[in-house]
Amino acid sequence: MSRNHKDDTILNHDTYKDQHGAVVPPIYQNSLFTFDSWDAIDKAFDNKADDFIYSRLMNPTVKIAEEKIAALCHGEKAKLCGSGIAAITSAILHCVKANEHIVTIKNIYGPTNNFINKYLKTRFGISATYVDGRSIEEFEKAIRPNTSLIYLESPASLTLELQDLKAVAALAKAKGIKTVIDNTWASPIFQKPLTLGIDIEVHSASKYLGGHSDVVAGVIISSRKTMDAIITAEHELLGAKMAPFEGWLILRSLRTLTIRMKAIMENSMKVASFLEQDERIQQVNYPGLRSFEQYALGAEQMSGYSGLMSFELKTKDLSEIKTFVNALELFKLGVSWGGHDSLVYAPVISYLKELSPDKFAAMGINASLIRISVGLEHYEDLIADLSSALRKM
Repeated sequence: MSRNHKDDTILNHDTYKDQHGAVVPPIYQNSLFTFDSWDAIDKAFDNKADDFIYSRLMNPTVKIAEEKIAALCHGEKAKLCGSGIAAITSAILHCVKANEHIVTIKNIYGPTNNFINKYLKTRFGISATYVDGRSIEEFEKAIRPNTSLIYLESPASLTLELQDLKAVAALAKAKGIKTVIDNTWASPIFQKPLTLGIDIEVHSASKYLGGHSDVVAGVIISSRKTMDAIITAEHELLGAKMAPFEGWLILRSLRTLTIRMKAIMENSMKVASFLEQDERIQQVNYPGLRSFEQYALGAEQMSGYSGLMSFELKTKDLSEIKTFVNALELFKLGVSWGGHDSLVYAPVISYLKELSPDKFAAMGINASLIRISVGLEHYEDLIADLSSALRKM
């Protein structure tokens, strides 16, 4: 699949040719692949990153989806994993060694933060400096002689701050530092970080790439050289494989990704505009709003906006906040996002279980912050649901 094609064509055209003329590639639900001769399997072991030997490493169904994602992201190769965090941790581990240093942002995904700040720190002596991320000078000041990775998430998943991807990538390259970005929020439809100089792109494919709330998956995209190294080291040895059926579900979902993202953006813009005008809302965090502090940067490095946003209620009364969340009917209470269904979550529910009150506050988060993921329901019904719940506080 050529990256020169438009996104819609990449996602809806299969180069796979089935001998029976099937329009949908089959599910290769098998664990291993056999060979006609000693020489054939011997040759395959010389190219484990591309040949089919064992489905823990390579599977035809999964590979078709990977090729589409790689082309969509303007990368040379992709590898699907069994979860988003498997993709994230594999990419990070590829870039760091014991006693090195990571620069990252304050409001990264919770499990990623735990992996960096707890697991890597205690097991391997890898330290981390957390920056706000809105200033390139912050990144430059945070770099140490042993910095080997700058880890980004733009927009960040709770407060939606952006990082200047082109500027950070240029800074990192000048100092021989690798860059990884979690691009789940924007999806490859609205942001293509590899074209801006970022080395490795990761996604929780459970979100928009899957899009139907029925699969848990992750994906890593980069150059062929980098991906071959990750596939034969972190991916193979840590066993973060993608099962054939889940790979097929991702392949199914990719066909509608562009139209889903456009519909979600239309809904989200209307919902965000409603929230911004409501007197019970203190602030709305959504890069698509012109009132968003980094709107100009977002318009420069993204071509659109997804459905995840957050807003701060004016009330500090936890009982009123609970009343609002419980009163919602169409927005179901759940921890994930990015599916066809609209969801709501209050970060205070879990974050104070993982972080001290001081660290919670340092992330710029308080109990009044509410996160919603806008889905594919009609926007008028979603706005009516939010309005009704706000009146009950």
